Amino acid sequence: MGNVEPQLWQGIIQYVIAHGREIIRPWFSSLEPNELEHGQLEILAPGTKEQAYCRQHAARLFAEAAQAATGRLISICFSVGPDVQQADTADERSATDRADSEPPLNEEYTFDAFVTGPSNRLAHAACVAVAESPGRTYNPLFIHGAAGLGKTHLLQATCLTVLRQAEARISFLSCETFVNHLIEAIETGRLHEFRYRYRLADVLVVDDIQFLSNHEQTQEEFFHTFNTLYQARRQIILSCDRPPGEIPHLEERLISRFNWGMVAGIDRPSYETRAAITRKKAAARGIRLDDDVVCFIAGTIDSNTRELEGAITKIAMLAQVLDRPMNLALAEEALGADNKVMGGEVAVEDIVNAVTKHYGVRLADLQGRRRNKSISLPRQVCMYLARSLTRHSLEEIGGYFGGRDHSTVLHADRTIKNLRQKNVSLHATLEHLTQEIKSS
Repeated sequence: MGNVEPQLWQGIIQYVIAHGREIIRPWFSSLEPNELEHGQLEILAPGTKEQAYCRQHAARLFAEAAQAATGRLISICFSVGPDVQQADTADERSATDRADSEPPLNEEYTFDAFVTGPSNRLAHAACVAVAESPGRTYNPLFIHGAAGLGKTHLLQATCLTVLRQAEARISFLSCETFVNHLIEAIETGRLHEFRYRYRLADVLVVDDIQFLSNHEQTQEEFFHTFNTLYQARRQIILSCDRPPGEIPHLEERLISRFNWGMVAGIDRPSYETRAAITRKKAAARGIRLDDDVVCFIAGTIDSNTRELEGAITKIAMLAQVLDRPMNLALAEEALGADNKVMGGEVAVEDIVNAVTKHYGVRLADLQGRRRNKSISLPRQVCMYLARSLTRHSLEEIGGYFGGRDHSTVLHADRTIKNLRQKNVSLHATLEHLTQEIKSS
């Protein structure tokens, strides 16, 4: 640990565990303190990609942790050892050499490593079917669901299976990359190369297709790319955070085509599925968790797979820095902050009471069909709070508010999240309502 005292590093890690939430990644347990000198703490990351992630997403968190542990201002820098840097550079050169023939796939994202349950069984089955017979079973295949539920895992597992069965040219990319490649092709006068690259793929996989929104020229280009591939019976796989019809500012002809094949949604996993995911993720990292610890994690974290992985990481990190066994007591300590937020049972009635009182509306209004802003905003706020503060499914929440379907609840959740980031007043209102509901 260089000149960094173990007790100081323990304090920093405990703060990170308590406040990191979605920032934490499984490889955080590999971070090591190197040197604390002249008010700067140097932390070694296991690789250059991890270093870049920490610089972008975790620098402020570790600075706050260091300040809390030392009582003084500490700046943070993330580094890698010279051996790691040389190895990563060689890997990057090798990956660049293979870029035209191989997609950027993670070998760990297999169907065997994916845990199925009621929330994702249809999407999983559709991906398996496509992998066994690309271009003929479900084309296009459209997978939608919130972040962290396994969409990318399924997409990569499908591509890995296709590659193992036969030689295939696979283009796997994000929609943002597709947009950037088109812009670059237009600017450099290489539009023909761009079209050749994607229209001759055996399998085209585009992640986060919702980024086509508001890009008219890209929508035009993707429309023709889609048609070319479809007519040639080449497989098209798309993922999105919402169903096709809910993507804003998307041309109707694209919405129609996205609905041609199979559209499968992924919802938040049930308790049993979360427990199975926890066991499998821990085993993949060589971590043995007792049954009571698995049950505690599955009962505390009910949002998505990514947060379950984060919970395992928190427990492993705390066990490492404190040199303690990974038992229930340690798990409760590691997830204490999350448990306070998520553990208390909140009823939908509590949310409705707080929201109707604040906005001066009635429950009958929220459950009715009126769509004017004075009613639709409180209704969406209720759905957003029910999504974040309760363990009810999308269908259960939608059913409470006049029998609305799961897609309406998802739309309300995303709308309020976006508004909250832009509207300081709404953010303050949501904070106030949340505290009021929890205290009641």
